[in-house]
Amino acid sequence: MFENLTEKFQDVLKTLRGQGRISEGNIEAAVREVRLALLEADVNYNVVKDFTAAVKEKALGAEVLASLTPDQHFIKIVHAELAKMVGGEAQDLDLARRPPVPLMLVGLQGSGKTTTCGKLALLLQKRKRRPFLVPADVYRPAAIEQLKVLGGQIGIPVYDSDPGADPVDICREAVRHADLNGFDTVLLDTAGRLHIDEELMEELRRIKAAVDPGDILLVADAMTGQDAVNVARTFHQKLSLSGVILTKMDGDARGGAALSIRAVTGAPIKFVGVGEKLDALEPFHPDRMASRILGMGDILTLVEKAQETIDEKQARDLERKIRKSQFTLEDFREQLLRVRKMGSMEDLLGMIPGMGGKLKEMKGAAPDEKELKRTIAIIDSMTLEERRNAKLLNGSRRKRIALGSGTSVQEVNRLLKNFQQAEEMIKRLSKAGGRKAGRNLPFFG
Repeated sequence: MFENLTEKFQDVLKTLRGQGRISEGNIEAAVREVRLALLEADVNYNVVKDFTAAVKEKALGAEVLASLTPDQHFIKIVHAELAKMVGGEAQDLDLARRPPVPLMLVGLQGSGKTTTCGKLALLLQKRKRRPFLVPADVYRPAAIEQLKVLGGQIGIPVYDSDPGADPVDICREAVRHADLNGFDTVLLDTAGRLHIDEELMEELRRIKAAVDPGDILLVADAMTGQDAVNVARTFHQKLSLSGVILTKMDGDARGGAALSIRAVTGAPIKFVGVGEKLDALEPFHPDRMASRILGMGDILTLVEKAQETIDEKQARDLERKIRKSQFTLEDFREQLLRVRKMGSMEDLLGMIPGMGGKLKEMKGAAPDEKELKRTIAIIDSMTLEERRNAKLLNGSRRKRIALGSGTSVQEVNRLLKNFQQAEEMIKRLSKAGGRKAGRNLPFFG
């Protein structure tokens, strides 16, 4: 996401860096390039106008004009204004009230509302909440069944809605059921339409009056750009949204909706969908997003992702094995699975400072999802004995493994070469770092 915008900002900063000292002339040129970059990213025109005016005013201050590092001052100003434009401070759900707390998810058909309902329930479950899913869309065929299937996949109970009932009655009764059965959060998957109409809005207003939700969250498709912003504005006028969840952010290379929605509607972005998997929903942090757009990385999110996938006992076991030079293909497989859980390699690289603007030139250098799957398939085709002792893997065994994993002998050989290099690096670190060796490896605990 924001790939094109990041590249443009990197070009602007590169030009400023070559200036030596900043002047009104090169600030004007830099702001003009920033304006063009934002408009190309499909950011709302009025938002761009206000943003560039604020940047220009601050950049022409005496401190910046006297600076010997114009690019650093400029990037600091742009970062602050970007974070302000997309919301300033991160805003979480309003759950500080007597449970059960109803959360209304609203939006148009096709925005990913039902799937997002499941994703949000899973995220709340990880936070030690007891969520309860409620299918309140009685119009779309199979909408109720879809939420039941999602609930089954993540082990979260789903209310048995009657397709012939009034959605308002469904929501009211579901909240009462949640109260009686110890659930503390109720997620209401309300009906959508292909377009906004008064009948839909009236139904949503009635649900709001019946259950008094802690949050009313609009689910909007980021890839629709300014259409998503216009939809958010209308829903906010009719329902007073408390937040927005932007889906398909991983497929939106421009980012116009994410950068415009708060400034245009006043409703903060609370979460973003970054993939199809049910755990691919992240809290939205304006300052971190601004850092990623400017190619400054997002170390805090990277650390949080790593912590979510690290099992402390496994980390200690791995550290012990490394100290004793007992790192095996089995351990190698575990680390690959851990990295895979954290998200796509491209997404992870984008969180590393300085890498944001280099993703295009690095494409193909990092292993993609298919390559990781093939690697894991090769290791899974080995016997337990072979995974624990790679020296056993002679020519005939390699042919058998290639056949069993649907790969080639060359791919098996390449994996073993990569493993051997990792093993040698670990041995060197182990000798140099003693007990801390395992901790020094990226993603290895």
